[in-house]
Amino acid sequence: MSDNRRPVRVHRFRPALITQVDDALPDYMNLMGMIFSMCSLMLKIKWCAWVAIFAALVGFANSRSSDDAKQVLSSFMLSISAVVVTYMQNPAPMTIPFMQ
Repeated sequence: MSDNRRPVRVHRFRPALITQVDDALPDYMNLMGMIFSMCSLMLKIKWCAWVAIFAALVGFANSRSSDDAKQVLSSFMLSISAVVVTYMQNPAPMTIPFMQ
């Protein structure tokens, strides 16, 4: 039996240099969370505070471990404080504007 392999055609596998794609979703979610938190605090809109908490959670879930934890923590604290302050000023249940 003869060997069908050709040693000239054999190439060693070299993995390509894998770079992480610059995913801006966590940054956008943190920015949206801060914007909705500020709208909730200034305009006293309760659903903005809940959207801010949701945006902070999504930003945290999609962030990389190398990201700065202070920014994520500040986004959480701002959104939670927005919910607390809006419900302290008006403890009535939230009404959704388009469901009335």
